[in-house]
Amino acid sequence: MSLLHGISASNGIAIAKAYRFVEPDLSFSKKTVEDIPEEIARFHSALSISKSELEVIRDTAEKELGTDEAAIFNAHILVLIDPELVTAIGDKIKSDKVNAEYALKETTDMFIMMFEQMDNEYMRERAADIRDVTKRVLSHLLNVEIINPSMITEEVVIIAEDLTPSDTAQLNRKFVKGFTTNIGGKTSHSAIMARTLEIPAVVGTKEATKCIKDGDIVIVDGFNGQVHINPTSEVIATYENEQVKFEQQKAEWAKLVNEKTTTADKHHVELAANIGTPEDLEGVINNGGEGIGLYRTEFLYMGRNQLPTEEEQFEAYKKVLQGMSDKPVVVRTLDVGGDKELPYLNLPKEMNPFLGLRAIRLCLQEQAIFRTQLRALLRASVFGNLKIMFPMIATLDEFRQAKAVLEEEKQELLNNNINVANTIEVGIMVEIPSTAILADQFAKEVDFFSIGTNDLIQYTMAADRMNEHVAYLYQPYNPAILRLVKMVIDAAHNEGKWTGMCGEMAGDEIAIPLLLGLGLDEFSMSATSILKARAQLLQLKKSDMVELANEALQMATADEVVRAVKARSNL
Repeated sequence: MSLLHGISASNGIAIAKAYRFVEPDLSFSKKTVEDIPEEIARFHSALSISKSELEVIRDTAEKELGTDEAAIFNAHILVLIDPELVTAIGDKIKSDKVNAEYALKETTDMFIMMFEQMDNEYMRERAADIRDVTKRVLSHLLNVEIINPSMITEEVVIIAEDLTPSDTAQLNRKFVKGFTTNIGGKTSHSAIMARTLEIPAVVGTKEATKCIKDGDIVIVDGFNGQVHINPTSEVIATYENEQVKFEQQKAEWAKLVNEKTTTADKHHVELAANIGTPEDLEGVINNGGEGIGLYRTEFLYMGRNQLPTEEEQFEAYKKVLQGMSDKPVVVRTLDVGGDKELPYLNLPKEMNPFLGLRAIRLCLQEQAIFRTQLRALLRASVFGNLKIMFPMIATLDEFRQAKAVLEEEKQELLNNNINVANTIEVGIMVEIPSTAILADQFAKEVDFFSIGTNDLIQYTMAADRMNEHVAYLYQPYNPAILRLVKMVIDAAHNEGKWTGMCGEMAGDEIAIPLLLGLGLDEFSMSATSILKARAQLLQLKKSDMVELANEALQMATADEVVRAVKARSNL
């Protein structure tokens, strides 16, 4: 038995066999072959296996995710049977007397380069299809297993270097009981998704993929940030007992599902949920969410080879708005860049993408993408209580430009006799220190603020929130962060506006007493955190927490703040 330490990313305990989610080694050498017919037969065998595999994946995706999501695999199958491509590879094997691996890679690289240089967007997207199919065929030529998280059919713990948002979105909760990664932090997107999916997770272990083999029995302790490898029967029994206790605790919290969120002295705050897809609605409703404080629309754009259409987006937004009835739904416009890449956009590589062309900056530059999303949102607005939020706003000019585009699209729809709600609030995420400092000016023009603490902390502390080496600088309780939060809330209240928080800090049991005292109106978090937060708030008096928050604002370190919170709020 051995033990790894990492960062607790999602509460809970998972006990299952290890499944290594590691990119396969597809390296090979160029070889001269003598038996050409045999080599061509080997190539066609790999094609046939790949086609059968993709048909199974397509049918599974269609059943689990719908026809639109499965369409990508039909495109991949078409590549496999494209006579022009298949014939060119076979001809290269014959003419150059080379191995199938080399002929495949040389030929497909030529096709990929040719498609990527075309002006037609549809043809450029075919390059990504060819790249994916090449990887699959190559894996069969080399007898290397290719990984696919959506095809897991037994209970496992995922072991990975990292998980992208699209990887995490494919995880099936029925079989994936937990995961652990080498890198990442508490606010990395895989960690956030894990909390949404209620999958225990430990990230930033540095060497999980080095120490854990396929089939090892693994315990992921999402409470303490520990990963046990091949534990003793006694350790397993202890953790199984902890699993039972956690389920009992969740059953107690579940009794609050239909209760309003009030403090011990009857002050009401709103507990909302962060979601990524319409499928997350069930979790919001089952956990008593009073609204959606953050709908991360980028997941509509991920895991596919082309931009979602206006109609696809309209249906997704409509589904969420209808599902929440008249409860507020705050939709964040497209927020990609940084660690959230869209390969089909062919964005330039940047030295520091977290400070580069991302979020509203990208949308204002690529206005066709932005306008399509805004039209879909405006059309959907009549089906519920929509609020639109622009991310990564750094200046008032950016907000004014974004709002002007929104108004233009709204007027265009109205001119075409398409109904649009006339009660849409328009706000911004506050995640850049300059915006927090100038909140008094922003508050005159926005309808609301939502504080995105994941990035606000990262930018204020100058520490990459994905980097486990500087994880100690992710300090939500640092007085500098609390002062910025206070400035934003006060600026909003002075103008009669409201402030929410959609960063992970909003569901943090240490932060909740402080945020209550600072005057936060809406706490938005992973749906699975709502009932626990409601139970905590029921025990707190706002008047006491105001005193606590004022004291914390004058403290010098995060540690001092934590000690004060624990002393004053029974933690």
